[in-house]
Parts: sequence; C-alpha cells; structure tokens
Amino acid sequence: MEIQFHGAAREVTGSCFLVLCGEQRLLVDCGLIQGAPADEARNRRPFPFDPARLDAVVLTHAHLDHSGRLPLLVKAGFSGPVYTHRATRDLCRIMLTDAALLNEKDAGHENRRRLRRGKRLVEPLYSRPDADRAMRQFQALDYSVEREILPGVRLRLQDAGHILGSAIVELWLEENGARRKLVISGDLGHAGAPILRNPRAVRDADLVVLESTYGDREHRSWDETLAELGEVFREARQSRGNILIPAFAIGRSQELLYFLKHHAREWGIGHWTVFLDSPMAIEATEVYGRHWKLFDAEASRRRKRHGDPFTMPNLHFSRTAAQSRAINRVLRGAIVIAGSGMCDGGRIRHHFKHNLWRESCHVIFAGFQARGTLGRRIVDGAQTVKLWGDTIRVGARIHTVGGLSAHAGQSGLLEWYRNFAQRPPVVLVHGEPEPMRALAQRLEASRSRVLIPKPGERLDLLSPLPRNR
Repeated sequence: MEIQFHGAAREVTGSCFLVLCGEQRLLVDCGLIQGAPADEARNRRPFPFDPARLDAVVLTHAHLDHSGRLPLLVKAGFSGPVYTHRATRDLCRIMLTDAALLNEKDAGHENRRRLRRGKRLVEPLYSRPDADRAMRQFQALDYSVEREILPGVRLRLQDAGHILGSAIVELWLEENGARRKLVISGDLGHAGAPILRNPRAVRDADLVVLESTYGDREHRSWDETLAELGEVFREARQSRGNILIPAFAIGRSQELLYFLKHHAREWGIGHWTVFLDSPMAIEATEVYGRHWKLFDAEASRRRKRHGDPFTMPNLHFSRTAAQSRAINRVLRGAIVIAGSGMCDGGRIRHHFKHNLWRESCHVIFAGFQARGTLGRRIVDGAQTVKLWGDTIRVGARIHTVGGLSAHAGQSGLLEWYRNFAQRPPVVLVHGEPEPMRALAQRLEASRSRVLIPKPGERLDLLSPLPRNR
C-alpha cells in the first residue's frame, strides 16, 4: 500500500499521484505542467507508470494543472473510469476541448514554420477527438456520498470550495487486513470567497496530502480586498483609460462578474463597459448558473433576490474573434476580463499589445502567476515584454490583488488541517519550495510530522513518515 508523487512535487502544476492498494492502481489527478517552455515540454514525456494498468482515476477539479493530461492518459492506454463531481465533469468538457483546440492551433503554427525550413512536422499534444474520448470515461459523483470504486478502495468527495465542483478526496484503503485512510486536499478554497461554500472539514485520516500554494503568506481580508478593488476602479476612471484583468476562465471570471454586479453602484461600474472576452469563460459561467444549488447561502439569497448573479446591463460577452478585435478600438472606459489567467496565451495578450504601453491603462492581476509565465514577469516588475516578436513597454499601472485568490492562505491551510483529530502526518504538494518550507515549519511547530516529497518519491502507507531530506 503506497502513494507515489508524479506531479506537483516541489512545484505547483502537474498534479498527479498514484495510489497502490493490493492489486489496484488508482491515479488522483492528471494535470498539465505549466510555466516556462522547458516545463511545458515535459508534458510530452511518457508517463512514469503504465496508463493501461490503471484501474481508475479520481479527479479533484477541472483546472488544467489537475485535469489537463487526461486525454494523454487515455491516448496512452487508460480505459477505466474517471470519478469526479458532476460539476467538474461539465467544466472539463469545456476545458479539455479548449486545451485540445489550442494544441491543434499551436501545432499548426509550428508546422508552418517547419515546412518553410524543411523540418519534420510535429503532432499536437492531443486533439479534440482525444479530449472527447477522455470525456466518455467520466463518471459523475455528488459530494458526501461514500462509494466503493475498486475492491478494497472506497471514495468520498467533499466540497473544497476552490472552484465549482472542486473536491477534497477521502480514500479508505484495505490490503491484506490492513486499513488506512488517505485524505488528499486538492486545491482548498479561500474561506469567505463569494459564490462557493468554504472547504468542508474532515475529521480523521492516517495521512493528509495537503496543497501549499500560499503556504508562506496570508491574503488580505475580504473587506480590504473589496476596498482595494474599488479604489482601482476609481483611480482608473480618473486616468480615462481601460482596465485589463487577466483571469482564469473557471472560478476567477465568475467571481469578478459577481463582484462587479453587486458592487456596481459603490464602484461606479455603470460608467464602464464590461467585456467578458473569453468563449471558455462564457461557457463556464453558464455551467455555474446551472449548478446554482452548490452556491453558498449569501449567493443563493442574492440570486433569489436579484436574479442571475453574472449578468449586468453593461456587460458584453465576446464570443467571436471579431468581437474581441473590436474591443481594441475602445481607448477608454472598458473593463476587459480575458484569458489566460497567467497571460501565456489567449486574448489577454492581444489586449496587452494595444494597451499595456499606455500610462492610462490599469492591469489587475487577480490570481496566482507561476514562475516562467508572462504574468509573473509583469508582476515582478518587467519594464518591457515581448509579444509576437514586438517589444512592448509596460507603461500601465500594475495592481496585484492577492486577496482574490481561490487558494487558502497559510492560516486557512492550518485551520483546515486542525480539524483532524490526532494531528495525522502531512505530505505537502502543489507549492513552490519557499511556501512549502514555511508551511512545514508551522506544522512541525504544532508537533505534526511533515514530508515534502521529491518528484517520483514513493511513500509506504503502512510505515511511519520518513524525515525530509
């Protein structure tokens, strides 16, 4: 009985954990590695296990750093079920199809270059038919329902409060009379966030696999965050420019629309034209609307009182490329929410080309920016950036609103862990080295045993937790 760490080990992306129990082989998450080109090139490497021998996959949520390699897994021979929450299934249908489309476009662009140079052509990482085949293997579950998914393996999903359908994974494992309970946090939400409920407390475990994205810092309070956003909108209105918001299509875009609607008078949003410039975010917003029963009490009350929480009279959905290009003719008074969230693709880069050099422009970064991404370079103070071979000066005002994060901060992670009785040992994943070490120190100060595994490390679930090396 063991767990192997094949992704998100001492890094944030590429979540992938292999659980062995008797003859059963269960994978939790199969995410894309994101970041610099050298990091993303690792997605093309063979899996460090045989996909055809896997019996099942459990998926914590739809973000690509957790789900994005599932089509590759199926392409490599995996034929079993993918268990996940039904809202995650609906979101993955959007996410994986869009990722496949981008793969095909990227391969087509690269192949045009290669043809001119007489080089061998490349295949896309995976295609839309690959994504369709993966989706056919999804099996939808609800929260709080315990189910035997394999001999000796029982599963229950609990609400993680990160994005719609995100789940904490509880696994009960039995092998030759030995029993262990493994809890994998997935990505834990930021308590008090709009729309979704707070992460569900879990009371017992023999081992906890805990994310650590913000293990070294706290988020500003929600009141401070909302005040900060309001000040940015007031300042930007005086500057008579546009506001660009790179946003993840799932989760962040819906939160932003929710805030803009319900603080419209206070923030003067009626003076702006708001564009949601992302077909994927538009589709995801529709999925959020269908799954409104997952909303928290406040969002449910607002929905009943004010109708759809994601619509406004001055909000425009930009579905087509032509509609997106038309936004670039707007020189002032536009709030543009566009993907990608880390600025390494999507329509936000086109808006940067037309606006980033303007001193009247404001850019709001409202989510995590991984190392090696364009968003991280701008947040870290880059004076210029390269877009399609052109050097663009960063003249815009840059605002990093960390309080909007969909991840729990250090105190949120510790508070969730404190719900466990007996302080079970903890394995830290899904974080950069500094946040991991900071969170480990706080956990160890409360006499918890902590391991930060190396990529590929194996952990025997029937033995004591080894010391960090």
